[in-house]
Amino acid sequence: MKLTIKTREAEQSCLALLQLCDVVPKLTQIQAHIVKLGLRSNPLVLTKFAATASDLKAVDYASSVLFSPDSDTHLYDTFLFNTIIRAYSQTSHAKRKALRFYRVMVKGGVLPNKFTYPFVLKGCAGVGDLRLGKSVHGSVVKYGFGDDVHVRNTLVHMYCCCGGGVVSARKVFDEMQSSDSVAWSAMIGGYVRVGWSSDAVEMFREMQMRGVRPDEVTMVSVLSACTDLGALELGKWVESYIEKAGIQKSVELCNALIDMFAKCGNVDKALKLFRRMSGRTIVSWTSVIDGLAMHGRGEEAVCLFEEMIGDGVELDDVVFIGLLSACSHSGLVDEGKSYFSMMVERFGCVPKIEHYGCMVDMLCRAGHVKEALEFVRKMPIKPNPIVLRTLISACRAHGELKLGESITKELIRAEPMRESNYVLLSNIYAKMNHWEKKTKTREAMDKKGMKKIPGSTMIELDNEIYEFVAGDKSHKQSKEIYKMVDEMGRKMKRAGYVPTTSEVLLDIDEEDKEDALNRHSEKLAIAFALLNTPPGTPIRIVKNLRVCDDCHSATKFISKIYNREIVVRDRNRFHHFKDGLCTCRDFW
Repeated sequence: MKLTIKTREAEQSCLALLQLCDVVPKLTQIQAHIVKLGLRSNPLVLTKFAATASDLKAVDYASSVLFSPDSDTHLYDTFLFNTIIRAYSQTSHAKRKALRFYRVMVKGGVLPNKFTYPFVLKGCAGVGDLRLGKSVHGSVVKYGFGDDVHVRNTLVHMYCCCGGGVVSARKVFDEMQSSDSVAWSAMIGGYVRVGWSSDAVEMFREMQMRGVRPDEVTMVSVLSACTDLGALELGKWVESYIEKAGIQKSVELCNALIDMFAKCGNVDKALKLFRRMSGRTIVSWTSVIDGLAMHGRGEEAVCLFEEMIGDGVELDDVVFIGLLSACSHSGLVDEGKSYFSMMVERFGCVPKIEHYGCMVDMLCRAGHVKEALEFVRKMPIKPNPIVLRTLISACRAHGELKLGESITKELIRAEPMRESNYVLLSNIYAKMNHWEKKTKTREAMDKKGMKKIPGSTMIELDNEIYEFVAGDKSHKQSKEIYKMVDEMGRKMKRAGYVPTTSEVLLDIDEEDKEDALNRHSEKLAIAFALLNTPPGTPIRIVKNLRVCDDCHSATKFISKIYNREIVVRDRNRFHHFKDGLCTCRDFW
């Protein structure tokens, strides 16, 4: 009896000390106290010890104490293991250790409970291992926790985070008897993560019909889907829904709204939201600078960056990527060079490959191909394929075809299974009129089972997203669309338009080349918009690739002939066409 009282007193003493512990040095002293009192195998005290270590970001220290070679672990219980597994699942760097201690737990005969699996599954999500996730799912079913709502929610999240797991996530979701906003948010976020943004929007609509109230996490994912689709009208509706539903506007949600408006073509609205925002973070500033960069408003991006410095915001390397990109898209070569030097010398940021990539892009866009090549040669880190592809595209655009051929061959040796490298080489041979070499390159692609990514253009109309590919005849208005394309062609030629047939990389006659250009996806999308929207209203389209020279030239003519403002978001930036001019000033 006396021994039990003494043990309880010792337990309470240690628990009280751990409750007050706020620094790691104190924790090490308490650990020595635990040993001295003979409690080094006491699960209650050790669970609190592990929890305190987790709060102090010292879980590695705790696990080294609890699972040292001379530790007696046979008394360790589920709660203690759960605490260690949870702690590791919440780290940014050691989620795999959560799975390791789960295996130690099961191997040691300690039965998991329904609180174990959300943390284990979070660990699986963090490492993105689908096979491992499926194995843990099997254990969930085996131990009878398959119907627990928190476990199922985390299963959905885990599958969404693992490559190739989104279909399994939807299967788990559909099997849930009732699903709360957590499950819906996880599923919508999963669709966005794999680029199935239309499915994410559709699921959000279904969520509303089911009467499930979304939270701020849901809305951040929905806004990300709008951003990906370039769906400005839908994004505006989401903003008004947030207001009407009284959803709390966290900093993350405000940043998502800013990012959506900037990347869906309304950067002025993004700026307005940014100005009204009270708790701006580095992400807020970066989103607006990135948005201005995409719209070719480099001078404004530079001014905002200078304001950011004046406000004493602590800069990171990411904001410099946006700034250098802004200089690149606006032809601010001298400013870009100056900010690159400032980043290193004044702010102590070590340039990453992305910063070097921006500098190469900036020099290439300005036509300084030889200087860009020299810059790459002097880089302290090896250029990645993106940098090399930038050089190759510049060589093709500025007539340095032999140099482009040489770099592309080097790239193919480094990445023999990447189809875009063969496309680049094929395009260079077409520009050189080396049709036989071009054909052989295409044949090499076919032998390896590679296909060129087809150009596609999306347009939002009456709450629907329509997608067109080159030569598309699948739309129900296909006949009318092609009639409109022909009308556009006739009117453009009368206005002085000359097709850029060098863009057609096929060994065919000029007339066939013109016909191929007329079937480009952006021309089909614009024709569809002219047929289905009131005269004089803006047209907004999203292209998955860089807009070609011919479509860029044609869109300038169309904007003037039909008195339309046409906003095009391509892979690199925004183009605002009005009265026969483009905001990029033919520099993109």
